[in-house]
Amino acid sequence: MSETYDFSGWATRNNLRCSDGRVIMRDAFRDNDGMTVPLVWNHQHNDPDNVLGHALLENRDQGVYAYCKFNDTESGRNAKMLVEHGDVSALSIYANKLKQQGSNVLHGAIREVSLVLAGANPGAFIDTVMAHNDGEDEEAIIYSGEEIDFAHADKSSNDSDEEETVGDVFNTLNEKQKAVVYAMIGEALRDGATSQEDDDEEEDEPEEENVKHSDDEGEKDMAGNATVQDVLDSMNEEQKAVMYALIGQALSDAEGDDEVKHNVFDDDYDYGYDEYDDVLSHSDMEEIFEDARRGGSLKDAFLAHGIDNIDYLFPDDQNATNEPIFIKREDSWVQKVMGGVHHTPFSRVKSLFADITADEARARGYMKGNLKKDEVFSLLRRSTGPTTVYKKQKIDRDDQIDITDFNVVAWMKKEMRQMLDEELARAYLIGDGRISSSDDKINEDCIRPIWKDADLFTVKYPIAIPANATDDQKAKAFIKGCVKSRKLYKGSGNPTMFTTEDMLTAMLMLEDLNGRFIYESVDKLAQVLRCKEIVTVPVMEGKSRYDKSNNELILAGIYVNLEDYNVGADQGGSVNMFDDFDIDFNAQKYLIETRCSGAMTVPFGAVALEFYVGNGLTLSVEGADPEDEYLGKAVSDLQSNINVNDDYISGTLHYVDNYTGFSDVVREQSGNYIALSFEAETGSTTTVELVGSKAGPVTLDSDMTWVGRITNPETQTIRVITTKNGAKVTKVFGLNRLVCERE
Repeated sequence: MSETYDFSGWATRNNLRCSDGRVIMRDAFRDNDGMTVPLVWNHQHNDPDNVLGHALLENRDQGVYAYCKFNDTESGRNAKMLVEHGDVSALSIYANKLKQQGSNVLHGAIREVSLVLAGANPGAFIDTVMAHNDGEDEEAIIYSGEEIDFAHADKSSNDSDEEETVGDVFNTLNEKQKAVVYAMIGEALRDGATSQEDDDEEEDEPEEENVKHSDDEGEKDMAGNATVQDVLDSMNEEQKAVMYALIGQALSDAEGDDEVKHNVFDDDYDYGYDEYDDVLSHSDMEEIFEDARRGGSLKDAFLAHGIDNIDYLFPDDQNATNEPIFIKREDSWVQKVMGGVHHTPFSRVKSLFADITADEARARGYMKGNLKKDEVFSLLRRSTGPTTVYKKQKIDRDDQIDITDFNVVAWMKKEMRQMLDEELARAYLIGDGRISSSDDKINEDCIRPIWKDADLFTVKYPIAIPANATDDQKAKAFIKGCVKSRKLYKGSGNPTMFTTEDMLTAMLMLEDLNGRFIYESVDKLAQVLRCKEIVTVPVMEGKSRYDKSNNELILAGIYVNLEDYNVGADQGGSVNMFDDFDIDFNAQKYLIETRCSGAMTVPFGAVALEFYVGNGLTLSVEGADPEDEYLGKAVSDLQSNINVNDDYISGTLHYVDNYTGFSDVVREQSGNYIALSFEAETGSTTTVELVGSKAGPVTLDSDMTWVGRITNPETQTIRVITTKNGAKVTKVFGLNRLVCERE
């Protein structure tokens, strides 16, 4: 090249998708090869100071390359310094006469090259900058870290020798005049167009505002301080005629014209404003505006005057996101569960425990001459094997090829992994919820839900609430139940509380007597509940189970340290993705699966809090507080480690003598005694009976406590009955798991 240039770079690249979805094909701008076009700052054509120099274009196989020279103006010198310092490193083209097939740009004419801050075509960048120092050239390579813009606006040449086109006249408008034209087109379309919405604006158009047609001189337009009428009056007749034609054609095409559209700014679109059949005079427009004020719709007023065709001025609908957005449940809890459980590289897990809580396992004192007794304790064992959990998906290969806007396979695989993780997390925590006869049910003997696990691992703590309880009553009962049940938790460290969003909201909404929220934050509430954090789980909403007496137990919350829940998978059993092609049905198939086991490994490592509802009445039973005293004896002297489950009571009953407060009968003043505390709905009547003894039912008084003498725990049971207004709740507890000390 004979002329010295300041820098060079790709004005645009071929076969790369721009951010607006267009793809510039090879040789689309072949006719620009060897042409010199202005070098402009950021496509701003309204000021000569924005012209920075010129660019010599060279069409190559990879795209259009530009050799650029700055002029000696202040703007040119400033731009040259910005490029040399690497502050600006992006090029963009401004073109018209665009010919497209689908989203592919096949032909166009480059009118100028601009230096821009950011771009759309990811392949455009400045790659060579020449600095002239003492006759020696220094070369530096500068790559843009951002996408490069491809300006898809149109600009017609305005040759005085040629007949003026609509584009020529339109380009004579100043920025205020163009702003009014844009706004009036938008106002006309806004009234009734269903397929052309206001969010289809061009990037370089001003934000659209409502244009009100009134004679109020104080009303401001969207472009400046002048009113709309002032700007209209500043146009000549040619400019007004083009504006009216554009508005009318936009309204007509908004009704739905399926014909092939052309760009009105193309020079080869063969009509000038004088030849356009539907051009309206200024007096016609005044009549239309008057009709619009009477009828309320500018669109209807235009259509009444028979104007049509212009929707190609507006861009096609574009996706707001690169790929479809999943409509899904809130799933932040899933990662809490998946990341919290303990993992082992083997799937068959055997748990072996030795129960040394009974008094027989205690160390003993020795008296000289007495027999030393052996320690006695129970061994407990269970095994958990693996099961397979999977998700399968397929897509027709034709669809896979035709979907080019985003990577549909990667999108499908992401959805499959998300749903697999959610299903596993649900299975670990509460079970998959499918009925036992379902072919799709996850085997709960292999992945044991924490909620439904054996009482040895998950303590079931019933919370008594009245019938038709309010949210405040449920929240207060839940907090009280959580605090009271904490002594039953034997898991590792500080547990996490998993509950529902409704329950968390109800607790946070509790107010004191002055109407102030009791708990200022979730963290403060977590401290009261004695847990590390509170995690809401949408799939826990409305979950319930039934006990052996067919009473409904509604899940309110589970607190557990997930380190105590083991997930095991053998080599090859971890999460794997498979794909296969079905030749017969032309379908690409995908499978994601894992083979694993899951179970609690720490006894009493979780506590499930459940609202107890039965026939409109509530009844809860627990061991009496060890610090209390009943009938002259401390509860700690009577018993230890009392645990009341759904249908049995476990723990140790100490041998007691001289219990005169219990009975006046001497033979009943020694033996093993159990003390229980009860809660029932206000106004109900509760009776307790030790079945298998001579004593009959005892009606509880206001302190709701009862002490019974146990003589044969293998055959005796405790029956509790609560009644109110004809409704009745009955609970029966076996005693064969009690350890009774002897004298």
